[in-house]
Amino acid sequence: MDETTPVNERQSEALVPSEPAPPIESRFLFVDVAALRAKQLRRGARVRIDEVEHLPKKAERVAMEEVKRGLVYYDVPERPAAPAVAGGGE
Repeated sequence: MDETTPVNERQSEALVPSEPAPPIESRFLFVDVAALRAKQLRRGARVRIDEVEHLPKKAERVAMEEVKRGLVYYDVPERPAAPAVAGGGE
């Protein structure tokens, strides 16, 4: 039987990133990543910012600050290749 990692160990590994994510240069990607992170926060995810006294109250603002600091990792999927159009439109 395969060895499995208990859920608690996997969650603790995912909480603290080893190094900051690269800065997001596209404001559209920034908004998408922050929106997904805000959704996680509203569902009960832990905040990754240590400064509790200066923490914004809204999940959206907290998510934006986490993304600015590089505390949120994201993955941009590759676009599938567009199929070639045969026949030239006749």
